[in-house]
Amino acid sequence: DVSPVVAGLIGATVLVVSVSVTVFVWTCCHQQAEKKHKNPPYKFIHMLKGISIYPETLSNKKKIHRIRRGKNGTEEPGRGNLLVEAAESGLMGSDKAPDGSNTAPRVDQLPIKVDYGDELSPDQSLTPGGSKTSSPSSPGDEVLLGELTFSVDYNFPKKALVVTIQEAHGLPVMDEHTQSSDPYIKMTILPDKRHRVKTRVLRKTLEPIFDETFTFYGIPYSQLQDLVLHFLVLSFDRFSRDDVIGEVMVPLAGVDPSTGKVQLTREILKRNIQKCISRGELQVSLSYQPVAQRMTVVVLKARHLPKMDITGLSDPYVKVNVYYGRKRIAKKKTHVKKCTLNPVFNESFIYDIPADLLPDISIEFLVIDFDRTTKNEVVGRLILGAHSVTAGGVEHWREVCDNPRKAVAKWHSLSEY
Repeated sequence: DVSPVVAGLIGATVLVVSVSVTVFVWTCCHQQAEKKHKNPPYKFIHMLKGISIYPETLSNKKKIHRIRRGKNGTEEPGRGNLLVEAAESGLMGSDKAPDGSNTAPRVDQLPIKVDYGDELSPDQSLTPGGSKTSSPSSPGDEVLLGELTFSVDYNFPKKALVVTIQEAHGLPVMDEHTQSSDPYIKMTILPDKRHRVKTRVLRKTLEPIFDETFTFYGIPYSQLQDLVLHFLVLSFDRFSRDDVIGEVMVPLAGVDPSTGKVQLTREILKRNIQKCISRGELQVSLSYQPVAQRMTVVVLKARHLPKMDITGLSDPYVKVNVYYGRKRIAKKKTHVKKCTLNPVFNESFIYDIPADLLPDISIEFLVIDFDRTTKNEVVGRLILGAHSVTAGGVEHWREVCDNPRKAVAKWHSLSEY
């Protein structure tokens, strides 16, 4: 028994609410569709340790860029090959959250099972008949590694350096099965190494056209003369470490982008593996129990590690790989030590290794900088055992084998990975 007036008010209210909701939903959908039409999302957004780097000119159209020639008609040679700290390669696989599990392999797991067939020894790569090569086909100096074309510009209102990686030309074949490569480029601004970016991987091509632009904010124009652009050209490998094709070093002291974009073409040079900056030192202790046939490895501490983060510190941890010949048989990781260049780990790992296998055992220590937003980076490595390449490493291993039941601790300088 509702009066006609109340019924009319209820009906009018329901009608107004329905119309309002319909109009609101239609308006939101229309605005969203119009926004997508006017401002399509970028194909790539590079997130770099809290700094957003936006590719500003991405296009599906392939552009042809001519190689810059000198006045005499010859191609300009690469300018300079500065020594560079080369901790560019990160870990393969999904080692993103290191744990401290201490599950040791049993004796019946040695010698190696077929499951470890894809692992490489610390100092070897696959044979020439395999799908992977550690260097171009010939080690001679006459090997051509191709050329890289890029441009440099400066945005004065935003105080931003703008670098466009355009294309590479004449890259060598790194995959013998496909007679091609899967190239991509990592770029770093030296000497601080605060800005690290990389392009997407282009599949099966020796003439990649990247056409990706990276904007680095907060770089005053007065500091450009002190900076060096380091381009590392790599070929992606799904099953092993990526191949390093070569590098390009460009000191900005010879580049003046104040009048506009400067396009450059530089020859890709063989990577210089010498060290210009110390990678720090690692202290480890080893002891072997011949009765129990057990090797105890203690990662003690590290010191003087290089700065890997924007804050001027690092978040290091150590990954321990045990190799039997060319096969990896065990891997462990320490906990991450936050914001320090002199971490103290004091973590031990136990491996069951028969005495007759000791001559073929190698232990690899990788000091790694953990990062939540980008790929973890290897700071340096140490190898003890059969594949040790330093006199200190050989002496340490010999002392451990000659003095059973005795813990031998030594400091070792880290080398490039």
